[in-house]
Amino acid sequence: MKTICLYFEIHQIIHLKRYRFFDIGTDHYYYDDYENERSITDIAERSYMPALNTIQEMIKEHGNYFKVAFSLSGTGIEQLEMHAPQVIEKLQQLNETGCVEFLAEPYSHGLSSLANNEKHEETFARDVKKQAAKIEELFGKKPTVFRNSSLIYSDDIGAQVAALGFKGMLTEGAKHVLGWKSPHYVYNCNIAPNLKLLLRDVELSDDISLRFNNSEWDGYPLFADAYIDRIARFPEEEQIINIFMELSALGIAQPLSSNILEFLKALPACAKEKGINFMTPTEICKACKSVGQIDVPDTLSWVDEERDVSCWLGNAMQHEAFNKLYSVADRLLIANDPRINQDWDYLQASNNFRFMTTKPSNVGLDRGIYSGPFDAFTNYMNILGDFINRVNALYPLDIDNDELEGLLTTIKNQGDEIEMKDKEITRLKARLEKYEAGTKSKAPAKDAAKAEKKPAAKKAPAKKKAE
Repeated sequence: MKTICLYFEIHQIIHLKRYRFFDIGTDHYYYDDYENERSITDIAERSYMPALNTIQEMIKEHGNYFKVAFSLSGTGIEQLEMHAPQVIEKLQQLNETGCVEFLAEPYSHGLSSLANNEKHEETFARDVKKQAAKIEELFGKKPTVFRNSSLIYSDDIGAQVAALGFKGMLTEGAKHVLGWKSPHYVYNCNIAPNLKLLLRDVELSDDISLRFNNSEWDGYPLFADAYIDRIARFPEEEQIINIFMELSALGIAQPLSSNILEFLKALPACAKEKGINFMTPTEICKACKSVGQIDVPDTLSWVDEERDVSCWLGNAMQHEAFNKLYSVADRLLIANDPRINQDWDYLQASNNFRFMTTKPSNVGLDRGIYSGPFDAFTNYMNILGDFINRVNALYPLDIDNDELEGLLTTIKNQGDEIEMKDKEITRLKARLEKYEAGTKSKAPAKDAAKAEKKPAAKKAPAKKKAE
């Protein structure tokens, strides 16, 4: 039976403000609060809420038959909690249906997975663990499947993700990687065979997210029955159809006036008629075996025609900004300053580097306040200069590498010890609760037994009345 895996990304750009060279050292706040509030409020109103309400109606109508997955960046969650909490509440309502899965991803929606050395692997791991903990806090379940920022993947990244304990990972079904192979199977990482890979069907996904409202497109207008018919006509052995996109495609990239939500709502009924079902990524990873490994020595993503990372690291400016940012990653591992940590998350976000791209692109790039890539680079480097000065003030450069390494090792060991103790405390609490429950259930029986065995009290002999 063919299965559709439907997944949506939720992320919000943190807009930086105009920051000049002379602001370095005097202004430590880097964000355009007005634009951040305006943009997230607008997206929530025009896209997220209408789309999520439609998905909720689909679940009510089709029950357990319809399944869907989401991932939320940590920075996106922060913006939603601050300016559009109704979106979080709606996602929690969807979570209660049991038909929704939430995936892990880097908290910052950043590029730490591309910084290739052992210490940066720890930065990447912390970024992922932070987001996974936030997802568990909001939705009550720890993620078991991972998606990297913009579906970035390589063999080495897959090995890192597997080492973090994830069972599956989403990535791009790029033609230059697949060759003659189809994205409609479950594959596995060639370095870590236990990590299953779900590959996005590029054409089916982009038909909805990029082309749906394009009247010049050969497939316009796109109807749900025709869309499902295409899936049904795939060869019988091609069972897994992965349709991945940003949630903002529903309402922003494709306006609500295009009837995009009516199209989405019609998909389950059309799929059911063709014997096609829906599953979440974790369900697929559990139910399906890998048909073989995928070799990805060079990093791929879901961005631009090249499906690589050149939109973030394709020119000298981007490399300079990237290297300078991660030059303080080691010191940030021991940071315990909430403001520094938040700025670190926001400055890692991939859009900061994408604004510096000099590549032509078929997909329009809104650079916001920037007039061009050099303007974006200059503004970012000014902010980064101030940020690095603040980090160095907390952790002076005269702390040598050996001393810093010792601190990091101590912190890691302490973290491992605390984690072990937390597990032991949880285990002992469970045993204590079980013991107390058993004691309470036995107590009434013992009391009753004692009451039966206890002899009746002897009556005192009556005193004879004096004659």
